[in-house]
Amino acid sequence: MNVPYLNDDFFSRLETCALNLRRDLSGFFGGKHLVRTYGQTVEFADYREYMLGDDIRRIDWNLFSRFEKFFLKLFTDERQMHTQIFLDCSASMGKVNQQKAAYAMAFAAALGFLSVHNMDKLTYRMIRGNIAEDPYGLIVGKNSFFRSVSRFQEIQFEEDADLERAIVSCPDIANNNGLSVIISDFFTESNWKKAVDFLSYKNRQVLLVQIMTPEERDPAYSGRINLLDSESVDAMDERNMKLKITRGMQSAYEEALNDYLSDMNTFCSSRGAGFISVTTDRPIEKVLFGELLKTGILE
Repeated sequence: MNVPYLNDDFFSRLETCALNLRRDLSGFFGGKHLVRTYGQTVEFADYREYMLGDDIRRIDWNLFSRFEKFFLKLFTDERQMHTQIFLDCSASMGKVNQQKAAYAMAFAAALGFLSVHNMDKLTYRMIRGNIAEDPYGLIVGKNSFFRSVSRFQEIQFEEDADLERAIVSCPDIANNNGLSVIISDFFTESNWKKAVDFLSYKNRQVLLVQIMTPEERDPAYSGRINLLDSESVDAMDERNMKLKITRGMQSAYEEALNDYLSDMNTFCSSRGAGFISVTTDRPIEKVLFGELLKTGILE
């Protein structure tokens, strides 16, 4: 599948931005994320009195000459975070509407680019069934990133995705070392809330990105229609049905969707997670530079 968003202009516009992690990190040294602990960078942070066992090379002798006490220079600490992007590869994300899949992949690519641009590590996890596949391995640096993104066109969107089981059983989710992003339409029977709770338990910063088509957000169906579930493999599946769409049903759908979005927003807020819901007719740059800025993930 061709992803029209992914081009040089798209990535060049992202170079002025950076991912912002609100949590302190316990990850590796060598990144660009300032934390509240003290480390070995050249940026001065504070002083404190010398204690037995401290490195005497960090004593400020100018202060000793003034106060006849030993003080240590403290410098800021910078850490490298690990961004994990979970992409829902179920049929509802792209089997019928390829624009939705292209939009989701572009969003995943944009967040991934911002990670490697900040010298962070990156992993893409493709959720199919109850497994979060890792097709590209650990991505470090822009060369590795662009090699991985060039293979996005090979991604297949089919069947269903169990967000809870796939994420909870993922083997490489470390504690307190970065950002986890789930990109999905969240039209699923799986308990995605338990996945968020698991990531929060791991003390990771969490972002949920819900992607819908304009038709899913505001369907314009009327009269008698056949509704076929894109994730159904059996024509006799009970999820497939014949309906006569009335104005009352349209109002009920709108109310149910608004309640669902409100519940998602409330739940994410209670867990300290970010949440944005977008439709594919919105320019992706406006979403990145608008909605993500509001969540505090982008700066």
